[in-house]
Order: sequence, then structure tokens, then C-alpha cells
Amino acid sequence: MVDSHEQNERDRRVTPEKSPENTDTTLTFSQEFASQLAAMESSVSVEEQEAISALPSGSALLVVRRGPNTGARFLLDADVTTVGRHPDADIFLDDVTVSRRHAEFLRHGRAFEVKDLGSLNGTYFDGTRIDSALLSDGAEVQVGKFRLTFYASRRDLSQLASE
Repeated sequence: MVDSHEQNERDRRVTPEKSPENTDTTLTFSQEFASQLAAMESSVSVEEQEAISALPSGSALLVVRRGPNTGARFLLDADVTTVGRHPDADIFLDDVTVSRRHAEFLRHGRAFEVKDLGSLNGTYFDGTRIDSALLSDGAEVQVGKFRLTFYASRRDLSQLASE
């Protein structure tokens, strides 16, 4: 009878040349798998779900997914919300990749738009550099090295669905 310690020692002595597992393999993943992986990366915590559910009509929430402030949340509840490295910005993102006056979030009734203000590094909407874009629920906005996910008010989404 071989104890587990002896078996482990034997396994370590197998050289790569003799090991049948030592073969190069290329794996290809389906688009569905890639979508599932992306969904797992942007998973919403219980606290975030509660904050999103509590949003009043005409408001939205930005959650930092990547960058120095990961997990930070910013409420969009004004007609104009400024974003930048300037201390007077409504959303202050303190990093050299962010311009002093980088972008604005504009509220149009129950809809929101992101607008770049001529920033050096640009503003990105779902991976594409934009001058302005109408935001959809779950969209990703990148400002410098910060990646923020946009969540619309659930009340507004349910009203839009019933119209």
C-alpha cells in the first residue's frame, strides 16, 4: 500500500518529456461563454442592487468597476453632473489620466447622456471613443483609467417597458 506522501513524491519525479499531459492545446470559447464571463466580472453586489432598486425616477447611479476608486458610487440626480480632476467637479476623479474638466452627464427627463468636454484621453462608451452618447442601463463609461457602469432608475425602466 502506497501512502499519499510517497505518491506525491513519485508524481513530482515524472519529467515533462515522459508526461502524457505535456501537449500544447488551443482552446476556443463560444460567444455565449464570453458573455457569461463578462457578466460575472460586472456582477452587482447586494448593497449595489439595493441602491439601484431605491433610485427615484429621473436619477441614475454610476459604479466604479475599475480604477483607483473601485466600488465607489455616484448618484446622477441633476440636469448636469460634471466629471473631472478639478476639485470642484461633481464627480472628482483624482488621477492624471482624467482631465480637469473631462466629461458631463446630462439628464434629459428620464434619459441620460454622457458628453466628452474635449478631454485629452477621451471618454469611452462601451469601448468606443465618443463625443456624446445616450446611455443605456448597464453601459460602461470610461473616463481616464476609471471604468464606470451606468444603472438607470428601475422605476423609469419599468415605465419605459410598459409604454
